[in-house]
Amino acid sequence: MLDSLKSLLPGKVSTTPADLEAHGKDESYPLQRPPLAVVYAENLTDVQATLAWARENRVPVIPFGAGTSLEGQLIPQGPALSLDLSRMNRILQIAPEDFLAVVEPGVTRKALNEALKGTGLFFPVDPGADASLGGMAATNASGTTTVRYGGMRPNVLALQVVLASGEVLELGRAVRKTSAGYDLKDLFIGSEGTLGIITRLTLRLHPLPEHVHTLRVFFKNLEAAAQAAYSVMASGLPVARLELVDARGIAAINRYLERSYPERPALFVEFHSSSREALQAESRLALELMQGAGTLSVDAAQTQEERTAQWEARHQAYWALVNLYPGKAYLSTDTAVPISKMPALVAYASRLLGEMNLQGSILGHVGDGNFHTLVVFEPGEAKAEAFSERLVEHTLALGGTCTGEHGVGLRKKKFLPKEHGPALSWMRQIKGLFDPEGLLNPGKIFD
Repeated sequence: MLDSLKSLLPGKVSTTPADLEAHGKDESYPLQRPPLAVVYAENLTDVQATLAWARENRVPVIPFGAGTSLEGQLIPQGPALSLDLSRMNRILQIAPEDFLAVVEPGVTRKALNEALKGTGLFFPVDPGADASLGGMAATNASGTTTVRYGGMRPNVLALQVVLASGEVLELGRAVRKTSAGYDLKDLFIGSEGTLGIITRLTLRLHPLPEHVHTLRVFFKNLEAAAQAAYSVMASGLPVARLELVDARGIAAINRYLERSYPERPALFVEFHSSSREALQAESRLALELMQGAGTLSVDAAQTQEERTAQWEARHQAYWALVNLYPGKAYLSTDTAVPISKMPALVAYASRLLGEMNLQGSILGHVGDGNFHTLVVFEPGEAKAEAFSERLVEHTLALGGTCTGEHGVGLRKKKFLPKEHGPALSWMRQIKGLFDPEGLLNPGKIFD
């Protein structure tokens, strides 16, 4: 059967064990299953040809970007093709006058920002991994700057997508706003490849801040740090980054990156402004608010190099923690709640780790109510999943969501009936309209 696919796409289909293994796993989900083959698409025509073959042979297709997802989005549930889009990595247009860029889905966030050097602009969405922009749109990813600039959905102006039928849709417009009909573009963002294959993105760019002030603020305990973060957000100050890292996370960073940060719970904070005076005033007020919660020490980044090192530490925290426990399995939660509920949920997660006798670390984007608990456990142990279930149950009771940015994939689909109720049946109907044969990433989001 695969011979016909190889004839259709010569030199672009791989069945080597290494390629199959790499495309049958992601960065966290414990189960692995290799696809039948990997198709390395290089253009729109390749994507359409792959989908035509899949329809004829009734073989599901799973889009693959950089392989950095955490919830099993990439893992086949049966015989399937992995459609690797990493070779579709051209930056098609940069239009500084319109604050936008047009890219193919395999372009990574770092590659785009490297290309933007000299324009005075940047693309702000920064998940910890150097993910592909197509994959980031597919999961509605976010990062440390989301509290100021938003996640993928507000920063994607338009998409080109290919449906399972091979039809190409142009969704959205390269404008700041439009009221012209249903917003199908936003429907595809966060759909995890279950509705169509993203083949082009038009992205919103932002001016680089003229002035930046970056702080590391250390606290006596985790609850004080979480409460301080809420105090800053409740003040209405225009914070650009507000990240929590617990003491275990700081210790892991120190070991992994050879840093010497105080090993206490910390907030990594940053302000952006066009005015130095405004920046100083905002930072001073934020510091006063945080000191009211019980700070132990404050360090300000003095140079661009020190700022870069600080945010590298935050982005590497996940890998630092994994490195701290070789041979262990790990699970990352992704809960998000209304911002006023965040301190209580952080405290609950911390207590629950102790109650269940689990090792773990709490860190994340507390400025927008989203944080992660990285739970470390012995392979095959069930307690980590039980922890996740109890944390999500408490999160939903607080009006929150099971996933703020990682997406649903395989791991979190069991939570959707309780989170969405009858709306879930409408999601299934939408899936059926766009993909009536169920060929696109089946078994993800829901069965």
